[in-house]
Amino acid sequence: MSTSLLEQPWNQAQPWTLDPAGELLIAGQPLSQAVAAVGHTPCYLYDRSRIDARVAQLRAVLPPALRLHYAVKCNPMPAVVGHLARLTDGLDVASVGELRVALDAGVDPRHLSFAGPGKSDRELQQAHAAGILINLESFRELDALSAASERSGRAARVAVRVNLPFELKASGMRMSGGAKQFGVDSEQVPVLLQAIAERGLAFEGFHLYAGSQNLKAAAIVESQTRCYELVCEWAEQLPAPLRSLNLGGGFGIPYTPAEAPLELAPIADALAALSARCAVDFPQAHLLLELGRYLVGEAGVYVTRVIDRKQSRGQVFQVCDGGMHHHLAASGNFGQVIRRNYPLMVNARPGDSEIASVVGPLCTPLDLLADRMELGIAEPGDLIVVFQSGAYGKTASPREFLGHPEVAEALLGVSA
Repeated sequence: MSTSLLEQPWNQAQPWTLDPAGELLIAGQPLSQAVAAVGHTPCYLYDRSRIDARVAQLRAVLPPALRLHYAVKCNPMPAVVGHLARLTDGLDVASVGELRVALDAGVDPRHLSFAGPGKSDRELQQAHAAGILINLESFRELDALSAASERSGRAARVAVRVNLPFELKASGMRMSGGAKQFGVDSEQVPVLLQAIAERGLAFEGFHLYAGSQNLKAAAIVESQTRCYELVCEWAEQLPAPLRSLNLGGGFGIPYTPAEAPLELAPIADALAALSARCAVDFPQAHLLLELGRYLVGEAGVYVTRVIDRKQSRGQVFQVCDGGMHHHLAASGNFGQVIRRNYPLMVNARPGDSEIASVVGPLCTPLDLLADRMELGIAEPGDLIVVFQSGAYGKTASPREFLGHPEVAEALLGVSA
């Protein structure tokens, strides 16, 4: 292992530490012990205390009136969702499968919302029956919910997801601005608001999400401010008093030595100012942040075991039992334009290091977890850790590809 690994910027916000033998400590125990308790590799391990600390950090700086929701799509493991349901003010789901996980966690339907550009009539009817808030992404969804409301005798709860007229600068993945499949174009929002009023649906607010994985506080502040100003332009056209203004999230986490942790203070200051304005402009409304990766991304690791050590024309390959079929993002095949290594380490190998590549067992050159990276000198049987793996891991990966065994998951630690 490179001695400087845990001193890099990605490990500043929530530092990982090692025991005297060089083993990673997770939830207070050595990694090898945690893996043995789970039963096998490959596995995802999530540290409950790190999730707690991240939520507490946010609560300490954000304005008290602002509500914090968890975006289930980034990690829908039921234990993780159940834990965050107790720490946050609500959940956002992106499918009826996630809706079932959220309801099973005991979340009040009043604090659940449903977003996604391709909701079927059946899904919309199911979400309406559950009594949750549905983010309208098209006029077809409006028609389907109008019909469901007539059948049930209850007005569907709706918010308008807006395709903003601008992009979130410095985002890893831009979700708004230009032609997008997400939401209703901002210039069509007044027409949709009028249609909501005519159909008698229960309008509650807006969902405005510009982009994800942003590490620039100034860009996030600019986007949130512009979103608020846009809603103010529609204030006289609302079908009912504004109750919820979801400003999305987009808070990023660092994955490489070139990336520094997101600075929260400027964002918190700007949100405090917006919260004060909202109390005057929209007295019945609350501001809402919907975060996913930022809450759990740094709380999880992916662990795989070395099966073989090979040399090919001077290059060392550590061949492992896990790979891109479990962790597509770490392989660079989930949104990376230029492939970059996630932070990795060889567990309990604190001495000499070497340049090596870490690959999985799949018959494709895409199955690459680390490309010529400085690592501890590993032998078959050693554990390799991929950090920053708590979000968009297991469920964002092609796990059935080539029929290898399933990956395990565990939420470690004791609830407070």
